[in-house]
Amino acid sequence: MFDITLIAMGKLKEKFYLSASAEYEKRLGAYCRSNIVELKEVKLSDSPSGSEIDAALSAEAEKILAAIPGRAYKVALCVEGKQMSSERLARTIEEASMTHSDICFIIGSSYGLSPKVKAAADLRLSFSELTFPHQLMRVICAEAVYRAFTIIKGT
Repeated sequence: MFDITLIAMGKLKEKFYLSASAEYEKRLGAYCRSNIVELKEVKLSDSPSGSEIDAALSAEAEKILAAIPGRAYKVALCVEGKQMSSERLARTIEEASMTHSDICFIIGSSYGLSPKVKAAADLRLSFSELTFPHQLMRVICAEAVYRAFTIIKGT
């Protein structure tokens, strides 16, 4: 069975996000093994400077890169990434499954992902030009992956 890993900075706190995430994790169980890795965000001041943000993203990058399974096809979620339809995402997952044992989706913190993480990715993916809270992005990503598997399986 194929593995899907979701690496996310921070923990889900709100009950509605936890509930939605658990529902998609359950649904994904019919198609793959799913694993969620929550990493601790770097704390920033109330009004962080650009250099403080860069340092935090760099520290988070080290945690993220260390958490990526070595055999994974890496997908960095970032606003400048490629947008695709559900059908195209399904084909991407299907194609990646032929050469990799799992796919790792990476969601950054409030300030996004370090250029180092983006450079290490096999694919930079954007779900929209809109900005979403990174906690909501976890649910959106899980739904998109679930939908892609239903397309692959023809359900």
